[in-house]
Amino acid sequence: MQLKTLVMQHILIPIGSTESAQNTLQYAIDFAAEINAKIFVFRAYSAQSKAGTIINIDSIIERETNLYLRTMVKSVDTKNVDVKLISAKGSVVDSVLAIDDDLGIDLIIVGAKSNSIKEELFLGRTAGSIVKQTNIAVLTVPENYNYKPLKNILMAFKSGVIKSKTILKPLQFIVDKFSISVNLLLVKTPDYTQEDLVLDQNLEQLRSTLTVTENSTTFQGVLEHVKTHNPDMLCVFRRKRGFFKKLWEKNTILKEEFFTNVPLLILKGK
Repeated sequence: MQLKTLVMQHILIPIGSTESAQNTLQYAIDFAAEINAKIFVFRAYSAQSKAGTIINIDSIIERETNLYLRTMVKSVDTKNVDVKLISAKGSVVDSVLAIDDDLGIDLIIVGAKSNSIKEELFLGRTAGSIVKQTNIAVLTVPENYNYKPLKNILMAFKSGVIKSKTILKPLQFIVDKFSISVNLLLVKTPDYTQEDLVLDQNLEQLRSTLTVTENSTTFQGVLEHVKTHNPDMLCVFRRKRGFFKKLWEKNTILKEEFFTNVPLLILKGK
């Protein structure tokens, strides 16, 4: 499996109404400035007009949405990054898929939590649904996390087998761009096979170190080793036998099921 030319030109930033939205946008812009990428700041809206209504509710909400996006962008330091605004009527996921078809999105950066008041949530409904229902790599940013140059990534997985030809490209790009170390954490869970222990050649090329551990879940392996590696970013796969497994069946993830206080890169193959 050979990786094609590595690019990360278009980054999509879904913006909600959370208090951390501004912080997430600033993180994304800081990241984009490092790699010379374009930013598309996006917000979905919905409206249901009643029959016989003279006022065009959709156009009003669209204007308000665009005003919100412009206000949000003005509140951060854009650092000469090319920032475009996109408002779309419909669901977040459907809009993201349409934008990807039109522009080609290389990465989505989103705040880990939505506007849910539930403190026990790690991934809110917006981030969770994007992770679950799209095949675009997603970088989730914890609340109040400020950007800093990447030096060390911890990549956790339960199988070294990789079937997708595109799944590693975002990570490979980041590694090449930032010249960082990638510490691989292969977690032998109770259902592992000998095939799972053999690393794909592209994982071999990425690795700075390899740790093999035995735990009941991949998350337990992360908990055991994260302090040792002290990463700037955690990286996982979203695949049928991958990191969250059953967690991908729903659109929200509780902190008791998974939590990280550093950005989480979720790789998905198209």
